[in-house]
Amino acid sequence: MSRYNEYLKEIEERKGQGLHPKPIDGAELLNDIIGQIRDLGNEHRKDSLNFFIYNVLPGTTSAAGVKAKFLKEIILGTAKVEEITPAFAFELLSHMKGGPSIEVLLDLALGNDVATAKEAAKVLKTQVFLYDADTDRLKEAFKNENPIAKEIIESYAQAEFFTKLPDVPEEIKVVTFIAGEGDISTDLLSPGNQAHSRSDRELHGKCMITPEAQAEIRKLQEQHPDKSVMLIADKGTMGVGSSRMSGVNNVALWTGKQASPFVPFVNIAPIVGGTNGISPIFLTTVDVTGGIGIDLKNWVKKVDENGKLVRNEAGEHILEEVYSVATGTVLTINTKKKKLYNGDKELIDISKALTPQKMEFIKAGGSYAIVFGKKIQTIAAKLLNIDLPPVFAQPKEISHEGQGLTAVEKIFNRNAVGTTPGKILHAGSDVRVEVNIVGSQDTTGLMTAQELESMAATVISPIVDGAYQSGCHTASVWDKKAQANIPKLMKFMNEFGLITARDPKGEYHSMTDVIHKVLNDITVDEWAIIIGGDSHTRMSKGVAFGADSGTVALALATGEASMPIPESVKVTFKGEMKEHMDFRDVVHATQAQMLQKFAGENVFQGRIIEVHIGTLPADQAFTFTDWTAEMKAKASICISEDDTLIQSLEIAKGRIQIMIDKGMDNSRQVLQGLINRADKRIAEIKSGEKPALTPDENAKYYAEVVIDLDAIVEPMIADPDVNNDDVAKRYTHDTIRALSYYSGEKKVDLGFVGSCMVHKGDLKIVSQMLRNLEKQTGKVEFHAPLVVAAPTYNIIDELQVEGDWEILQKYSGFEFNDNAPKGAARTEYENMMYLERPGCNLCMGNQEKAAKGDTVMATSTRLFQGRVVEDSDRKKGESLLASTPVVVLSAILGRIPNVEEYKAAVVGIDLTKFAPPLKNMTSSAQRTDSLSY
Repeated sequence: MSRYNEYLKEIEERKGQGLHPKPIDGAELLNDIIGQIRDLGNEHRKDSLNFFIYNVLPGTTSAAGVKAKFLKEIILGTAKVEEITPAFAFELLSHMKGGPSIEVLLDLALGNDVATAKEAAKVLKTQVFLYDADTDRLKEAFKNENPIAKEIIESYAQAEFFTKLPDVPEEIKVVTFIAGEGDISTDLLSPGNQAHSRSDRELHGKCMITPEAQAEIRKLQEQHPDKSVMLIADKGTMGVGSSRMSGVNNVALWTGKQASPFVPFVNIAPIVGGTNGISPIFLTTVDVTGGIGIDLKNWVKKVDENGKLVRNEAGEHILEEVYSVATGTVLTINTKKKKLYNGDKELIDISKALTPQKMEFIKAGGSYAIVFGKKIQTIAAKLLNIDLPPVFAQPKEISHEGQGLTAVEKIFNRNAVGTTPGKILHAGSDVRVEVNIVGSQDTTGLMTAQELESMAATVISPIVDGAYQSGCHTASVWDKKAQANIPKLMKFMNEFGLITARDPKGEYHSMTDVIHKVLNDITVDEWAIIIGGDSHTRMSKGVAFGADSGTVALALATGEASMPIPESVKVTFKGEMKEHMDFRDVVHATQAQMLQKFAGENVFQGRIIEVHIGTLPADQAFTFTDWTAEMKAKASICISEDDTLIQSLEIAKGRIQIMIDKGMDNSRQVLQGLINRADKRIAEIKSGEKPALTPDENAKYYAEVVIDLDAIVEPMIADPDVNNDDVAKRYTHDTIRALSYYSGEKKVDLGFVGSCMVHKGDLKIVSQMLRNLEKQTGKVEFHAPLVVAAPTYNIIDELQVEGDWEILQKYSGFEFNDNAPKGAARTEYENMMYLERPGCNLCMGNQEKAAKGDTVMATSTRLFQGRVVEDSDRKKGESLLASTPVVVLSAILGRIPNVEEYKAAVVGIDLTKFAPPLKNMTSSAQRTDSLSY
């Protein structure tokens, strides 16, 4: 069967799903289609023309290369297609974004045919996705006094690719759609269990919210054809949870506008809102697509006549509505006045949603075009030896005389590029920074690859120290979906320059380690900036930002990221941990004590949590930084003592060496380079040349929180509170309850020890508890299943050496086998322990889940509806989050233990302990024109 006939068969199958033909990305199929276009009598010629014009993915896909080459033939007259004139061929090239299309346009612009060269120049002046090979050709032609090259470069210097775009409309009319009450998780917009389809945008779009919601959106569009539908999280935050560009893509697909008439299912300009704003990661993704994200503040806490907050009988704050955004409400976004209106009535100032930089993103159709455009303008101005024309909004530079720097301010100042020389910047400044470490995970990686292709990138930026492509989100089940997607992803990323979990050549053992653990190990400098394709990119060294697949692609291609320097909240500790408490309880208590201190206001949201953790090595400290995603913080930074940091770096070196020994390093010797950097950093600390990073003692924080360890007397559990009468208070991660709340009575259907929240010590806790329980009772009997998934193979190797893995094997009823991985997700569990393959497992919920309606006790990160467990007809599924000893004991008992049972079970167990640092973790006050260590 020919490739084209196979494509027709696929089209028929997609029709049955209500889908259009899948966009073409392969050269072989497009060559067949072009052959049919050349054959004037071919029965498929009409459809082939349609596919060629409207259904080919742009950028650096192999199909794009074939398309650009054929268009060049049409322009030069060596191929004649009546339906595609040379003028139309130029138009099609203008929508192909970069890579082979730029190569063709440069060939034509720098060729001998003057008329053709001028037409090619017109198109090139609109293009921004040029790389060194492209600009080098222009530079060479310019130096050889080529007039067309000079014309193009002069246009770039004036940024005509931007200035000649249509202005943003002064008024944007929207009609509201309440997508949900309370926080809206990206799982609602792009469910984890549909991760396999994310790169097929039309197919994936069908999973957004519900079919009923999709029908309601379509109805609103029919009723209001001149308005955009704005998706709203009423009484909550929009886009919390995982960093999913697929979520924004789905919103844009249903409510945005098509980016190009010749590129299917790539939409831009979504408009979203939330009573409590937009999650930081989600907002970045909205910017990528040229959209608008609005902090609506349409509900506020009610106060009495004396200005005191009013509470209900349960002690919770009562909200009152300031203005309505009920579904079907017509509102106006005034981009000039930067206000939101209902008719003539002003509702709220929305300046933060329409900053000068964000207005540029909206005008350009997304942030990528601005990033690449600024780069090209700079190159052109330098080549012409002129000052940079002031086209783009100048980055805001905030500097406070006499004020010290927080840790994140120090990191951003060190990594900043393009700022005023010698000027020290504080929070709120707009900064472009170099990125040191980049991570791509496997369920968003295919989209990252697509983004790299669309921006015509072919190799990783040389300024990136290290980058890793994980295989953890598809580790549990090696099914047909994974087999179809993952090898292709690994090959692409390996060739692009990343260290990959799976070897495309099959020479080293597949490593399905959780991405965050690997990134934590390969971060070998606490001054580093890390960008990762997952919201839990929250390293305990450096400052790490979870990001959408597009921002990850941009970091890989350019080695840079742009964002304002965030404000910080300082977290310190006092008191002493009780012997029976685990550090996970401290993490949960931090959230609870913060909310209590600030009357329910989450001061962490959208800010950096600077946690003075001092004495805790990176592995254990990651339990805190990881959970800051659930605290809705933008990121976090651990302030460590010198000796602790050296210990963490030595551990990281050992684990990187294991990766090298497995054969995972590449031709650039990236991994060896990281070991060398770690050695250099250790030497700097030991010599006193550059001690561990600390903030200045006169740094300014948005807020400071002191966590009282003495007040933590029993395990703390994050509860989804699935039956709260106020639906906005369900699934928030903010309901933290003491163990005694459950009185030892709540039934548990399944326990899960795994995810990025656990470390080697947690697996040792499991083995110690099982051994102790057998000594006490003569046997270990599970009254609920216990699923255990080590986050990394390294941990299993270390446990085998130390004897703990043998104990876990003894008590398990199932152990993973890499030589025979599961081909289908487990749907039923027995009351026994399962030793699963390293990876995300139940935490991700894209492959395996608990049985519907189960009550799950887990060490994982997420408790959103449907994530780990879905609802059943009989009851709501719920995932409660707790420390490892609580989870193990709950599975053995089949219920949540009472405090006495818990204390008895952990006697003699080496729980993860933490003692606050005794010395001050700050630097002396410094002049603001210097950067202190």
